[in-house]
Amino acid sequence: MKFIVDAQLPLRLVTELVALGAEAIHTLDLPAANSTTDDAIIALAKQEGRVVITKDSDFVDSKLLRNEPEKLLFITTGNIENDDLIRLIRGHWPQILAMLQQGSYVEVSRSALTLHY
Repeated sequence: MKFIVDAQLPLRLVTELVALGAEAIHTLDLPAANSTTDDAIIALAKQEGRVVITKDSDFVDSKLLRNEPEKLLFITTGNIENDDLIRLIRGHWPQILAMLQQGSYVEVSRSALTLHY
């Protein structure tokens, strides 16, 4: 599965996703870097079949109103240390992948994974 990690998440998350067997890029890898617009991220995700990973609720609004991006992994942990975020993702990785194959919008909080259809 391929992912694009949004600006407010650490670049280190890309390294972790690759170690877990995913293909991943960060907005820092794009020409406009962390100034890349949400619409440009959505377009790239659609073009390359990527799941958008974000903490930005604007992507949830877009998902609910326009069904864009096609796949969304929404991080709702609030402020979290990078190490804790990495442990959270790593610890739930098989379930996250399974949920993204079942549906198109997965929410990750500190205490739960939620699949939204």
